[in-house]
Amino acid sequence: MAVAHKTVISFGLVAIPIAMHTAVQENDISFNQLHKEDHSRIRYKKTCGHCHKEVKTEDIIKGYEYDKDHYVTVTDDDLEKIKSDKEKSISIIHFANLNQISPVYYDKAYYVLPQPGGDKAFELLRRALYDEQKIAIGKTVFGSKENLMAIIPREESMVIQTMFYEDEVKDIPKEYQKQEISNAELTMARTLINSMDTPFDPAAYHDEYQVKLRKLLEDKIANREITAPPEEKQGNIIDLMEALQKSVEQAKAPQLKKVGRPRKTG
Repeated sequence: MAVAHKTVISFGLVAIPIAMHTAVQENDISFNQLHKEDHSRIRYKKTCGHCHKEVKTEDIIKGYEYDKDHYVTVTDDDLEKIKSDKEKSISIIHFANLNQISPVYYDKAYYVLPQPGGDKAFELLRRALYDEQKIAIGKTVFGSKENLMAIIPREESMVIQTMFYEDEVKDIPKEYQKQEISNAELTMARTLINSMDTPFDPAAYHDEYQVKLRKLLEDKIANREITAPPEEKQGNIIDLMEALQKSVEQAKAPQLKKVGRPRKTG
């Protein structure tokens, strides 16, 4: 697994060298844009707005527009020069409970592993966080942005989640009017939740639509007819309690099938 970043976690006076590995990958099928007339690939060229010539990647530099059509250029060396030692490492600011943070603040996930020389300090931080059920909140600079991040202990290692700042998270579009819920409805809803309560197993979930999409492409390539799946009929249930009751019955049905009928003895 390729290393995305190498840095240091500053934990008080302790410095822990780490490597950050990207934790997720995209498996989605991608499509190219084609010209409708001859199915040729659509290409995009980077051109100069002044001379209109195509520009190679190595000839492109960073520029900040401080006035209309007036730019100041910035190099990677310029960006590195203004970083302090503190900003080059992940400085832990404080610790918090995991359930205090709304998931909306989380962005990218990275697996974290210790670099040579940091193994014991890494394990000390992981074990202490894990035992206390805490996470560490830290900051560091990647590129041209100071990133807020959460260091989360796992049983086997640690995960770093980059986070959004408060001013980057939008407010809820509007408040909804909370309806009155009867005790009977709440009890039935809890029963439904408990009847479907099973441990989370990531391997149990797959992108089923991607499977259909791959079959569509295979059928297209083989010039086979494309068939739509049969529509699932939905019952005409308008009463909330009736819907909950039927949902509970449906949730329990697979469990009854698994258990089966007891054998007769004697």
